[in-house]
Amino acid sequence: MDCNKVGKLIFGLRKEKGLTQKQLADSMNISDKTISKWERGLGCPDVSLLHELSEVLGVNVEKILLGDLDPNSADGGNMKKVKFYVCSSCGNVITSTGEAEISCCGRKMSALIPKPSDEKHHLNVENIEGDYYITFSHEMGKKHYLNFIAHIAYDRVLFVKLYPEQAGEVRFPKQYGGLIYFGCNQHGMWVNEA
Repeated sequence: MDCNKVGKLIFGLRKEKGLTQKQLADSMNISDKTISKWERGLGCPDVSLLHELSEVLGVNVEKILLGDLDPNSADGGNMKKVKFYVCSSCGNVITSTGEAEISCCGRKMSALIPKPSDEKHHLNVENIEGDYYITFSHEMGKKHYLNFIAHIAYDRVLFVKLYPEQAGEVRFPKQYGGLIYFGCNQHGMWVNEA
């Protein structure tokens, strides 16, 4: 840990939040001299204080340790680059439109990599009354099921969360172009033409 970089980051984040050294120190029950020492690069925060410091400053602990907040590059508004993350513990589905550090239930998550649909993982897509009527024969038991279906077009994502023992059908308003992504809780993510 580079104390100079960490100190500059703490200084910048404190100013961004509109806090004085005393206000930051009081919120953490430490002395303002300690904050001053950190910001001047004469020492680094103790490990026991990192979680609280990250909460007060609104930044990830890892970023504090690195002393750097590198911004992501802009996504350019193309939703076709959307990434999906599924928590293996609770089943939450999280999306991002660019590079992101995603965690859930205390664990880092990796973006799912889509595979082309196959015989076992396939959606039947019909155009009915201006909607996509999607049916599937995939098992929907408590241990093996599809956990989401999402239709991605250039500027929007339509998303449906699925649950065990749910019927094998979904309906989306028709969007021109795009792809349909769907996740299996055991085999990852698949992609189907709309």
